[in-house]
Amino acid sequence: MTLPRGAGAGTPTGVPDHGSGGTARALLTWGARRWPTWLAVALVIVTFADGAAPLGLLATVLVVMPLCYLAFGAVRRELGTPRALAVQITGLVGFTAVALLALGVSPPGARYLVAAGWLAHGIWDYVHHRTGKVVPRAWSEWCGVVDVLGRRRSCC
Repeated sequence: MTLPRGAGAGTPTGVPDHGSGGTARALLTWGARRWPTWLAVALVIVTFADGAAPLGLLATVLVVMPLCYLAFGAVRRELGTPRALAVQITGLVGFTAVALLALGVSPPGARYLVAAGWLAHGIWDYVHHRTGKVVPRAWSEWCGVVDVLGRRRSCC
């Protein structure tokens, strides 16, 4: 077997090194890289431990989330093109509309509207995570997990 250039006498590339704890190390490395996910899960547990949060808070967070994206985009200078800015402002308008609509309907329907908005924002986060634009990937990962898990607890 040919070793890649620069490889020493260790295990060849692509071959798991089970003898020296390679699998455990790989799992620890993977878990460490998922720190935004673990932080998001902890936040959702603490926030929703006693049931659904107040509707007003959930609707407010739905408006604040896209504002964070605009702030990150401005700081990172990723909103320089008219299209990039328009996409983020469209998101802000859309999520704000869902939040305001939710505050104007009766509580059972309002909670489902907010939950739909949170789920939609989770998809928004996923797209930003995959493209790596506007916000740091750790933020979109964290926010996406909060959105999807929080959505479940916001309506039921």
